[in-house]
Amino acid sequence: MSALPLMDPAVAIPLALAVPVLGAVLIALTGRRPALRDGLMVATAVALFATVLPILPAVLAGERPAITLFELLPGLHMAFEVEPLGMTFALVATSLWVVTSLYAIGYLRGTGERKQTRFHACFAVSLFSVMGIAFAENMFTLFIFYEVLTLSTYPLVAHKGNREAQKGARTYLGLLLGTSIGFQLVAIVATWWLTGSLSFTDGGILAGHVSHAMGALLLLLYIYGIGKAALMPFHRWLPAAMVAPTPVSALLHAVAVVKAGVFTVLKVSTYIFGQEYLGELWSADLLLTIAAFSLLSASLVALQQDNLKARLAYSTVSQLSYITLGAMLAHELAAIGGGMHIVMHAFGKITLFFCAGAIYVASKKTHISQLDGLGRRMPFTMGAFLLGALCVIGAPPMGGLWSKWHLVLGAADSGRLLVVLVFMLSTLLNIAYLLMPVVRAFLMPPAEADRGGIREAPLLCVVPLCLTALGGMALFLAADPLRSLLGGLFAN
Repeated sequence: MSALPLMDPAVAIPLALAVPVLGAVLIALTGRRPALRDGLMVATAVALFATVLPILPAVLAGERPAITLFELLPGLHMAFEVEPLGMTFALVATSLWVVTSLYAIGYLRGTGERKQTRFHACFAVSLFSVMGIAFAENMFTLFIFYEVLTLSTYPLVAHKGNREAQKGARTYLGLLLGTSIGFQLVAIVATWWLTGSLSFTDGGILAGHVSHAMGALLLLLYIYGIGKAALMPFHRWLPAAMVAPTPVSALLHAVAVVKAGVFTVLKVSTYIFGQEYLGELWSADLLLTIAAFSLLSASLVALQQDNLKARLAYSTVSQLSYITLGAMLAHELAAIGGGMHIVMHAFGKITLFFCAGAIYVASKKTHISQLDGLGRRMPFTMGAFLLGALCVIGAPPMGGLWSKWHLVLGAADSGRLLVVLVFMLSTLLNIAYLLMPVVRAFLMPPAEADRGGIREAPLLCVVPLCLTALGGMALFLAADPLRSLLGGLFAN
């Protein structure tokens, strides 16, 4: 890690914000030259990852590179600081954007989607938003970029332009803007008014300034104001957004949107409330119960879905609740497990959505009941699906094992044995709804039309899904560095 060149944060942080914006502009200007446009998208993704990665050694060394752009009012400033959780989120988003950009090219070409230039440009702007969220030094900065992310992904959800897409996009925009403005913004203003600060601070900023009754109310406003975390009952936008092309689904579920949601939950619980103060609030127990209910009920709904993307969407609702639940346990191990699960779920779920898209491109199949015998025709895709499923389930040899292990340890060490039981029951449900497509694909006889040799999707679809599946396996072997990085959350 020391071999990575150090970059002055005064340059690296603004550059991480500028690269995707510049990329979006260049993509828009080269729309009439598809090969150049697509090449620019991949180059932008690689450049962004190369900009973010050199900041890692400083964060591992215990530093927190920071820069302030301007101050609007006392305690209200646009500022950025790279801490362990933000570093983790930025690395996940930028690394997966590289493979997602390759996959998007193969998918959009394979399906003949229209308005590809707008698609790629909005994709780049969404990564600009993610960088702002990941590196935000305070809730004011985070909120601005949180809203930009919602607005920049709206055209992607509505991309197909038909009535179903427009309806899904309206639900997406209405719920996310409604929760953020109606709840989160109120909590932010109240926090600033009561404490004079919105900065993310070790141990939190509320203790000693805000009563427990007010703190409990603020917690409810914050968590339900973070609609991207998809905590029930404000989860409906996620299944509604499945009308979008599969690369958008991958963006929503793994690279940007939902991860921005649970990332914000962890930031708020750790740096605004603090573990000790959070554990004293009655609303933390209420939200823990709601998260446990969301975790199990979404899994039960997923079991009933025959549409593959719908099943994966409800699976995401369930998996996000693991992270919210981990945050509400107010325990260091659980919070670290939640941070690890952002990474593990990202690699597992993006693999599953890539596979769903590849299946559609190659065979036009969208339902699990249509997958009988498809493993013989698409062995690489369905093999990757199996690995992605094991990562989300939390089974070896995939990295998901370690994030769920830390979550269970945190729950057990907190004396929350019912939460441990919830985790175990949910894992059984994960097995039931994620392995069934694999069983049908490899063990059921194929339909007559699916007999014959291997007929995979284009290479630009298959190679990325194989890379992310192998990435999930690599995380099983390389969990210690991730654990060490996230341990920096509580080093001070």
